[in-house]
Amino acid sequence: MFDFFKKDKKKETTKQPNSSQVAETLFAPATGEFKSIDQVDDPVFSQKMMGDGYAVEPEIGDVYAPVAGTVMSIFPTKHAIYIKTDDDVEVLVHMGIDTVELDGAPFNVMVAEGDQVSAGTQVATVDLDQLASAGKGKSIVVVFTNLGDFSNLQLTASNQVTHSAEVGSVKANS
Repeated sequence: MFDFFKKDKKKETTKQPNSSQVAETLFAPATGEFKSIDQVDDPVFSQKMMGDGYAVEPEIGDVYAPVAGTVMSIFPTKHAIYIKTDDDVEVLVHMGIDTVELDGAPFNVMVAEGDQVSAGTQVATVDLDQLASAGKGKSIVVVFTNLGDFSNLQLTASNQVTHSAEVGSVKANS
């Protein structure tokens, strides 16, 4: 189901992370209540089956890039965007819970595959009322899918955050 993470790996050479520096500063993807990933109401995320990360329970439907990088993939149902940073951190921005079933209806993606984004670039909007009407959760989940290389995740945010506020960092393994 998530084979898009693997599709270009044969063509790429893997960079070794620099263990003496912060690989990435992390930012809030939305304005709302900051949550650790284990508080997300979906076991795929809360049990870290796809990787570690964090979430924001949004107050409004604007979604922003939590890192700078290249948009590698946009799911056909527009509910998730995959961004890869220059330091090879793989980041999945997942909009809502079980929203793949909505076939893209509540989402407006504002970027395209191959686009370079800065942290804080608006990448999408979500119609939160449509999510509620469909009985879907509205959490914006940020998942790091290759934390084996970048396992030192430090989250510093709590409670309310504004979009693009610094929420932590991820360092390369030492």
